[in-house]
Amino acid sequence: MEITIGVQNLPRELVLESDQTPDEVATAVNAALAGKSALELLDSRGRRVIIPTASIGFVEIGSEEQRKVGFGGL
Repeated sequence: MEITIGVQNLPRELVLESDQTPDEVATAVNAALAGKSALELLDSRGRRVIIPTASIGFVEIGSEEQRKVGFGGL
């Protein structure tokens, strides 16, 4: 699943692939915004991504649907 995180004062978003479910990501985001000092997520390679809560602009949680590859739909 793709997660896009907008960070304040940065022109680009952070995009990561994660094996976590959308509910797990939403729970982590809500906990961070409710008072934790950082949002902590794991990407699909096992790397830990930590973002200070005060810097979060937005979090977009993508669907678990696989992207189509090729030109078959044109």
